[in-house]
Amino acid sequence: MAAIPQDIANTIVDPTAYADGDRIDQAFIHLRREAPLAVAHPEGFDPFWALTRHADIQAVERQNDLFHNGDRSATLTTIEGDRLVRQMTGGSPHLIKSLVQMDNPDHAAYRRLTQGAFLPQNLRGLDGRIREIAREFIDHMASFGSQCDFARDVAFLYPLRVIMELMGVPQSDEPFMLRLTQELFGSADKDLNRSHEEVGSSEKFAMDLQQTVADLEGYFGKVTADRRAHPRDDLCSLIANGQIDGQPLGYIETMGYYIIAATAGHDTTSNTTAGGLWALAENPEQFAKLKADPSLIPGHVEESIRWVTPVKHFMRTATADTEVAGEKIAKGDWLMLCYPSGNRDEAVFSDPFVYDIERTPNRHVAFGYGAHVCLGQHLGRMEMRILWEELLPRLKSIELNGTPERWAGSFVCGPKTVPIRYEMH
Repeated sequence: MAAIPQDIANTIVDPTAYADGDRIDQAFIHLRREAPLAVAHPEGFDPFWALTRHADIQAVERQNDLFHNGDRSATLTTIEGDRLVRQMTGGSPHLIKSLVQMDNPDHAAYRRLTQGAFLPQNLRGLDGRIREIAREFIDHMASFGSQCDFARDVAFLYPLRVIMELMGVPQSDEPFMLRLTQELFGSADKDLNRSHEEVGSSEKFAMDLQQTVADLEGYFGKVTADRRAHPRDDLCSLIANGQIDGQPLGYIETMGYYIIAATAGHDTTSNTTAGGLWALAENPEQFAKLKADPSLIPGHVEESIRWVTPVKHFMRTATADTEVAGEKIAKGDWLMLCYPSGNRDEAVFSDPFVYDIERTPNRHVAFGYGAHVCLGQHLGRMEMRILWEELLPRLKSIELNGTPERWAGSFVCGPKTVPIRYEMH
């Protein structure tokens, strides 16, 4: 079995490496070439298998009974962080219990509660309203004149408005929800985390996260009471009044459902939208091609999803001794599915470091694969497609107006700032 060099093991768990972009890309290039499925022993972490090839990631995601989400933390955590979370939760490795932390039969049952709302045929009726929201934020962009920060001024706000409307949350609560989402996913970034400090101790990190989760639970506790008394036609009512086997959802599962819908429901789309514009600003020939032929918009959406890959990993735990790609995995082993690496796999994507809106096929794994594939993938694609359909006819030119930055994060991460200069019709 090939060993993962210590410096590379430390890199793939380092939030700042994902902010760097090139540093993480180089680490994954090395692993795909030299040790595509091997054990990493980063300092302060339990050892885990790093899966860096597209085929191996799909093989594990296909076998849900053999590789569980919920037995250990479903996201990378330090030994000390895991101990603190278990102390806070009375033994559970999960501070939040959402679909991401569930296995069957729970996963299938809980997913069914809202699955219908996110099916393409049921989303079609939202096209008109989403288009209105897109135009509103494009007008907002135009109001800045010729320059803005596309990430902060447009991309972070537009998908947030869409999911908050679907959930039935008032617009006045959007800044609160954006702040808590960024605290949750940007906990390793001093510009976004709760204390606005470099993360020092695991204890501070865990305490901050616990406070953020407590604020979200406090908010959605009130929402639950309201929707049980006055149900409406919205996502919050579906969750508040949902039942599994004739019983209402448990408290922790209810809160987990709200939190994943309210946070993952906009943040990944925001990251991808910001990254898609960044890519067009850096590739003027792609922008010109897209302007000339709007039928390429869906291809641009898919390529931006592959390019950004906002969810950097999920963890799985082997439930039995098994083999993946000839390597012997033992029961209880922890596996890291490295999605950015899978989406740059030279065996699957020709010129993977080139942004190509005409890439076909584009079988990226950014939404996951198999039973745990992202519930909101169709909504995310639809929001991005509509935004580009509305923005491109109004955008005459675009270029970067400074150096964009990514936030630091090894779980969810994307552009933090995308300063641009532009002309609009």
